[in-house]
Amino acid sequence: MELTKTEIITAAFKVWGRNFYRKTSLTQLSKALGVSKPALYRHFENKKALTSAMADYFIDDFSFSVKSGFEKAMQTTDTDEGIFSIIQSITGYFARNEYALIFSLINIYDHNIDSRYLSENLKTRGVDMENFHIIINRKYDTNPVIITLVFATLTFFMMHFHKSRNLIDEIPSDNEIKEIISSIHEVIKHGLKITSRKIDALDFDKMEKQINAMKPGAEPEPLFRAVAEAVAEAGPWNASMEMVAKRMGFSKSSLYGHFKNKKDMLRRLFTTEFRRIIEFAHNAINMSADSAEQLYLGIFSIAVYMRSRPEILVAISWIRTRKLDLGKPDKNHEIFRLFEDVEIENLLNAEEGEKQKISYWMLFLLINILTRPFVSREETKKGLSMAHNDIRMLFKYITQGLGGFKR
Repeated sequence: MELTKTEIITAAFKVWGRNFYRKTSLTQLSKALGVSKPALYRHFENKKALTSAMADYFIDDFSFSVKSGFEKAMQTTDTDEGIFSIIQSITGYFARNEYALIFSLINIYDHNIDSRYLSENLKTRGVDMENFHIIINRKYDTNPVIITLVFATLTFFMMHFHKSRNLIDEIPSDNEIKEIISSIHEVIKHGLKITSRKIDALDFDKMEKQINAMKPGAEPEPLFRAVAEAVAEAGPWNASMEMVAKRMGFSKSSLYGHFKNKKDMLRRLFTTEFRRIIEFAHNAINMSADSAEQLYLGIFSIAVYMRSRPEILVAISWIRTRKLDLGKPDKNHEIFRLFEDVEIENLLNAEEGEKQKISYWMLFLLINILTRPFVSREETKKGLSMAHNDIRMLFKYITQGLGGFKR
């Protein structure tokens, strides 16, 4: 029986999505479908035509699923109810469509789909993302940074939801979906639930001066810098040992005296850098005994470290979208527990897995902010002061959610 276009498209979402689009060959797809490549070419002249059809399919499917939620949000006068309605519709869609989530991560975050094209096509289908901004602004004093954080939060918790379930192709139960919707809405609305009294009492200028007076540490070894630059240029999947050897000016074979293989090379790069980041952040955290101050000192110090190593910032930006299998880290080294010594009141009795998830969420948001392009010439002129302000807004959002930005 001859395949239809829709069958090929839906299969491509699954086949390519299972390995996060590391491979997107038509040969791979034809084998999975049990047909010849010419059978695919009868519908799509090349891979580009297929991926374009996938984008249109995603936009149609997503807009059809969330349209009613957006309409309901625009009709209600209760801002929080409107926000919840949109979060509910988007979260519900991605909870039931893991492969659509992966497709959107890879193609939207990596700008393979033009954002203007996406927004215009969603709008023509009755889903105007600008309306979400309008609804939030009814009650909360927001800007592009806050909107970025809201969508990054939704993205992170959906990624964690599917990863923790580890049940490929099994649609979550209604109860599971209800719980994740409630969880995402709660963290967007309230963050870590630290009181405004505690946050408003902080001396941000003083803390930032303390961190800026610190030194991120010795310069990394030239070899690891070369690895980081290669990863920043080509991405972790496409960076090769040949690229690193060329940067160092020696043969690929000589690299085997340092690394077992490419996976070992990447694992050692990331674990080495995270150790340095953790050490720098812990030194900053230890400057204070107050938990709110410790949290900001930790977050701001990581931002300072990342900005001092732009090639590392670019290299680890994969954390926003990718699942990179580099093997298990050292048993005594949890690279994502950056704030394990900070006694956040509402997490004192939480399980270790929950604490680690929150730490990972904060890092995810921070990288999203640090890799966010300046949106105007005015921001560019303000330079570092604007960058510092972004970190303060990030901190307020983490600690209080949208509640920290009430008008």
